[in-house]
Amino acid sequence: MDFSVRLADLEPSIALGPLDGRYRAAAAPLVDHLSEAALNRARVHVEVEWLIHLGAVGALPGAPHLSAAEVDYLRAIPAGFGAAEVSELAGIEAETRHDVKAVEYFLKRRLAASPEHLGPETVLPDTSEIVHIFCTSEDINNLAYALTVRSAISAVWLPAARQVTDDLAQMAREHANVPMLARTHGQAATPVTLGKELAVLTHRLRRQLSRVDSAQYLGKINGATGTYGAHVISVPQTDWERVAKMFVEHLGLTWNPLTTQIESHDWQAELYGDIARFNRVLHNLATDVWTYISLGYFTQRLSAQGSTGSSTMPHKVNPIRFENAEANLEISCALLDTLSATLVTSRLQRDLTDSTTQRNIGVGLGHSMLALDNVRRGLAGLDVSAEAMVQDLNGNWEVLGEAVQSAMRAASVAGAQGMADPYERLKDLTRGRRVDGAAMRAFIADLGLPEEVEARLLDLTPATYTGLAAQLVAHLE
Repeated sequence: MDFSVRLADLEPSIALGPLDGRYRAAAAPLVDHLSEAALNRARVHVEVEWLIHLGAVGALPGAPHLSAAEVDYLRAIPAGFGAAEVSELAGIEAETRHDVKAVEYFLKRRLAASPEHLGPETVLPDTSEIVHIFCTSEDINNLAYALTVRSAISAVWLPAARQVTDDLAQMAREHANVPMLARTHGQAATPVTLGKELAVLTHRLRRQLSRVDSAQYLGKINGATGTYGAHVISVPQTDWERVAKMFVEHLGLTWNPLTTQIESHDWQAELYGDIARFNRVLHNLATDVWTYISLGYFTQRLSAQGSTGSSTMPHKVNPIRFENAEANLEISCALLDTLSATLVTSRLQRDLTDSTTQRNIGVGLGHSMLALDNVRRGLAGLDVSAEAMVQDLNGNWEVLGEAVQSAMRAASVAGAQGMADPYERLKDLTRGRRVDGAAMRAFIADLGLPEEVEARLLDLTPATYTGLAAQLVAHLE
């Protein structure tokens, strides 16, 4: 193909990936947490807090005491980190060719400029050499990633995931008593209720959410190979383990006392594994709902789907929300699985495989966010067709075979005569053939069951053979 316009040269820039293009709206909330700009803002935050912390705990003899106004000035730097700062930092990095070193220089510029805001008496310019002291890049990066991942999960992903599960739980409660033919191995099986099946999926999703919600976010600040070597040789009288632990916990993270140059990232692997498992349960929901739609158990409201339907077949309303969710969950899981598998390994004391890998955390979560958005919108556009379910149940009276042979066994144990070979007798009646209500009732009446048992079975229909399904939904409370 020969086109006269080069799309890569257009302004504003055209996104290469769908999360920054077609599907921007669904993933956009993650930008404030997991974009490159958000990572740099978090790095500035960590550097600022380290500078403040060293003075506050008296870890560095001779370090000037910072006033409240000076502390406020420092903390305002990451708080006000916006477009101008993003651009400035990018310019510095273009010269340093090192992202964390660029952050250090960026902060030193702010220290040099502090007299313009605080007056000539401020001591901040004198703290320039304290910035990044005793730190390797990974000391800053591991803490910045822990902070940004934690905020992305707590402020963006978890609320979206909880909303979907809450919507599903509400559907389960509303339809707790709607009987539905179950299908095991794709074949007609003991009836359930729609609400109970939705409750099962809700319960599974909530278990994973509980694991994600209780995740630990670990951090360290112990130097080039995790030994506090530079710290101890420079200021041997300071309890550096205590200082490091206090700092990590000050950031709201869990201190990791034993690391190489990097924090080992095991917590990330655990977290992404839990999110991927949530994704897979949600994928199961999407495929099940898709199947129920194909069976006519759900109908879709075209307006709620926000689509035209088929481009050539006007009678169709395609289940695109659930299909889109499936694909995005698979992409998300592939990325999260890769993150989990690769981040736990670092050659000897350090390699840089994690650097590129961690830059894709937002992409993995972004595809999950897109799936959550689609599932929620898809569920909102469904109507339940109880009539279709009843019709299916009435066409499958053979599913009562389980009830009859089980009642025969129980009656036999209780002393009733003539109950031999119940399974085989029901198999002869039902396997490979359709049985209607009249045939099933005639069979029951001919068994010689105790009167009470016979009456109970004669009253039974596929729609009423749902056991405790309806009340099991109450476990969601």
